[in-house]
Amino acid sequence: MGLKVIIAGGGTGGHIFPGVAIAREFKRRDSKNEVIFVGTEHGLEKKIIPREGFKLEMIHVAALKSVSMAKRIKSLLMLPGSFLEVRKLLKDFCPDVVIGVGGYSSGPVLLLSALQGLPSMVVEPNALPGFTNRVLASFIDRAAVTFEVSQAYFKGKAVVTGNPVRPEFQNIAKKERTSQNHILIFGGSQGAHAINMAMIEALPKLAGQKSQITVTHQTGEKDLEQVRAAYQQHGWSADVRPFIDKIVDEFARADLVLCRSGATTVAELTAAGKASILIPFPLAADDHQRKNAEALEQAGAAKMIVQKDLTSERLAQELLALINVPEKINLMEVASRKLARPDAAPRAVDLALDVMKRKK
Repeated sequence: MGLKVIIAGGGTGGHIFPGVAIAREFKRRDSKNEVIFVGTEHGLEKKIIPREGFKLEMIHVAALKSVSMAKRIKSLLMLPGSFLEVRKLLKDFCPDVVIGVGGYSSGPVLLLSALQGLPSMVVEPNALPGFTNRVLASFIDRAAVTFEVSQAYFKGKAVVTGNPVRPEFQNIAKKERTSQNHILIFGGSQGAHAINMAMIEALPKLAGQKSQITVTHQTGEKDLEQVRAAYQQHGWSADVRPFIDKIVDEFARADLVLCRSGATTVAELTAAGKASILIPFPLAADDHQRKNAEALEQAGAAKMIVQKDLTSERLAQELLALINVPEKINLMEVASRKLARPDAAPRAVDLALDVMKRKK
């Protein structure tokens, strides 16, 4: 008889994929372990979790932070129903441990689990914990964190494990440099308008290397047609998509990655040992994306462009400086790999098992 594990949370890939890495580690240790995810109809988990081969249960819950007063009131009115849904789920599934990976759907699940005395743990990849995890800090048993500074928010319950990453990233082989360079561009699950516009405006400035550069560009839905048309207009070989399902395959193809610097993205870059140009999202809480990017830049693993300085001229300059000197990319890849935490998912599972042991 295996363990029964609930992983709650979602909304964005940054929340979902660490949960997937943990779920896979539970299954790797014992195929009889049963893992289910709990999320909402509106998050990416609806698309990602079934594709990853795990069961997804839905609850009705919405955001309480960074929304209008009307939406906040509506969300509060949904909570009693959410707790009833969670209560039924806990009764029917009888989990051995409940793990929250962030996002508002994890709130009711972890809170009710903790109040019922079930072993509970949250995963926090950012230096400044998200709103839901800060609220849950007083209730849960343990927290698996990526940064030491995060420990202060969890009242002595936190352990530094690193940010769990799917093992496929760690298995990406080093790519040999050739005269051809493949650039992977993405800005999160919804795309990044600033990155999209800077890149298409930079295309004429990169024309001299057009025959040596290919691109895979995840735009999000809103900018898809504009970006696709720009590449076609300038005669570029580009695979432009609203969303990339098999991002690991694109990491393997890439010589250079242009992207945001969220915690999960950074963990995946270092696990894969990829060189990158990072454009931190300027509105991220506590400016944590900039801190992530600075850490990689200081280690020699990345170049950072803050968004206020993201012009087509600056972007073209940084791309050409690397593409024209492939030895620089090689050195950045070595530095990136040194920052990886390949044992993060096993350490998070070890912590969950320790919580279970202590609660018996």
